Amino acid sequence: MGVTPVTAASTPPTGAPRSIDPASAIIRGLLTETRRYPAPAAFAAQANVDATWWDRAAADPIAFWAEQAHRLDWAEPWHTDHTWQPAATDTDGVLSVPRAEWFAGGKLNVAVNCVDRHVAAGKGTKVAFHFEGEPGDRRTITYAELGREVNRAANALTDLGIVPGDRVVLYLPVIPETIIITLAIARLGAVHSLVFGGFSAEALRFRVEDTGAKLLVTTDGQFRRGRAVRVKDAADAAVAGVDSIEHVLVVRRTGDLTPDIPFTPGRDVWWHEAVDLASPVHEPVFFDAETPLFIIYTSGTTGTPKGLVHTSGGYLTHASWSHWAVFDAKDDDVHWCTADLAWVTAHSYVHYGPLSNGTTSVIYEGTPNTPHPGRHFEIIERYGVTTYYTAPTLIRTFMTWFPEGLPSEFDLSSIRLLGSVGEAINPEAWVWFRENVGAGSAPIVDTWWQSETGAAVMAPLPGVSTLKPGSALRALPGLTTHVVDDHGRPVPFGSGGYLVIEGTWPGMARTVWGNPERYRDSYWARFAEQGFFFSGDGAKYDDDGDIWLLGRVDDVINVSGHRLSTIEIESALVAHPLVGEAGVVGVTDATTGEAIAAFVIPATAPLRSGSSGTRGGPGNPNDPDDLAVWLGARGTLEPLLRAHVTQAIGVIARPREVFVVPDLPKTRSGKIMRRLLGDITAGRPLGDVTSLQDDTVPSRIAAIVAATRQR
Repeated sequence: MGVTPVTAASTPPTGAPRSIDPASAIIRGLLTETRRYPAPAAFAAQANVDATWWDRAAADPIAFWAEQAHRLDWAEPWHTDHTWQPAATDTDGVLSVPRAEWFAGGKLNVAVNCVDRHVAAGKGTKVAFHFEGEPGDRRTITYAELGREVNRAANALTDLGIVPGDRVVLYLPVIPETIIITLAIARLGAVHSLVFGGFSAEALRFRVEDTGAKLLVTTDGQFRRGRAVRVKDAADAAVAGVDSIEHVLVVRRTGDLTPDIPFTPGRDVWWHEAVDLASPVHEPVFFDAETPLFIIYTSGTTGTPKGLVHTSGGYLTHASWSHWAVFDAKDDDVHWCTADLAWVTAHSYVHYGPLSNGTTSVIYEGTPNTPHPGRHFEIIERYGVTTYYTAPTLIRTFMTWFPEGLPSEFDLSSIRLLGSVGEAINPEAWVWFRENVGAGSAPIVDTWWQSETGAAVMAPLPGVSTLKPGSALRALPGLTTHVVDDHGRPVPFGSGGYLVIEGTWPGMARTVWGNPERYRDSYWARFAEQGFFFSGDGAKYDDDGDIWLLGRVDDVINVSGHRLSTIEIESALVAHPLVGEAGVVGVTDATTGEAIAAFVIPATAPLRSGSSGTRGGPGNPNDPDDLAVWLGARGTLEPLLRAHVTQAIGVIARPREVFVVPDLPKTRSGKIMRRLLGDITAGRPLGDVTSLQDDTVPSRIAAIVAATRQR
């Protein structure tokens, strides 16, 4: 059992009804996990926080967060810690829009807190970033150098007409200029919105138009999977005819490798001509704590993407403290969060959390298997990475690339802490991660949070919590989470329901840009009476009261009235030694309403040879388009896996169909896009695919599904 205390407010009463009932067999499927990993004594002795922090925070959560805000530098102190106007029904029956405010009256500059104050404290020679490009180019930037570059960029932005409150959209890869321009925008009190560099022109255009951006920052191209890819064309298409755009600032990343880059005189400006030639001296201005810092877009299953607005003082307080506490940040750490810089994970644990704490970080431009599957481990060894924070999808991919464990050629002895983010991690991947990357001793902080929350909400505290593979355990100090039924009542231990957060916290998104009613309806309306924030995720308590994530509520399959979590079925599949990764969706069934379709990636290459077993024969394991491979492997795997799931969970969870595939559709942040698997199995046109990591995957899977069903 984790050592996090269970307060009266977070203990569910027994006998309460359940809303999500994955059936008793399903609940037992993951909750029979018995492995426990106590915090190592040596780690605990030097940990930044101890078990008393929960009691301190529970006694007065607002005072707790005010204490954490004092970790930052404020130009003017705040006069009110917190105010909250919850969603409430008026006399006409209309639900009001909630409003939160933290540290009212306080003024600060986010960039000063991330750079200037460390230089002023004598840490200018400390490395802020080690950058490695996919082709192998490298750059190391100290805090003093970063400060000068941010100042240059701030002066260049001012020359381009950017003033406080203006919106700037960034369409950039993982390069130092992305960090620099992000901090420069924050320094000016403008609002940034980062867009993943692999998004389409259409997706980018929506964000440019929705924010009313005055400036777009992009590159001529980027390196991806061993080649230079043009980017400026998509950027031009996205801003064509957009009245708000005055300039496009262009970083020359690929140069002569992407020739004939279109350039519009008067509108387009080269980075090396505007930023590199600007003055390295800039006098900062300080802004109110509630000044918007960034807009980040998150998409749901329906509707347009939501532009979530995060503010300066509250967000930076939450991101800074959670990085320090959850990652046990030390002065000599080398931190690597592998997320793309456009995702919220990187906002909090690359851009702002580590920099506010004066930490050294690594950023890497490319894919993890370019030019070979060990690229990440080379980088860990080269820079002496101590904390490595990545997605479960990548961990499971490593398991398929290295089925016998990592080669001894990689020296990973610098690793002292591991982290997981993006989706629930199955216990087998958790253990593999710890044993292979963490030398069998590094704590794993399995974090749960969202774009909406701003920073981590649930996670173990290293040196304190007894770890359970696959569980995020409890809410962090200063935060309270519950698992509730349809009526907002806490469910008993051992049961499932909806994951909610009680009240407010500094890092929470304040609104949806331009649409406060959507903010209310999406997150606060469902449990307005209780004052709960609805996460949209399903979860369950184990018998100790620790929380296990079930994934999005939308990712639930209703088989004969039993609501089954895709996460639990996928975990059962991945537990089989022949399976590397799995994705599960519901398909229409005339008898049961819905049935289960499973998509699995084999764990080992020999299995991928199908019935031929030889390269170059009727099944080539190195060719993802060779249908003979995947149809042949299915003949071997389907009966084994259907029996395995039946034994692990119960007959109700047995897949009706098993498809063996070379890859799954994933976002760049590593999440499986189950919605696209559902579209493929139903024969529907694919929905939005702009966030796909590899847009060739769905057609490949569709061919396998069609060929399988024709047999």
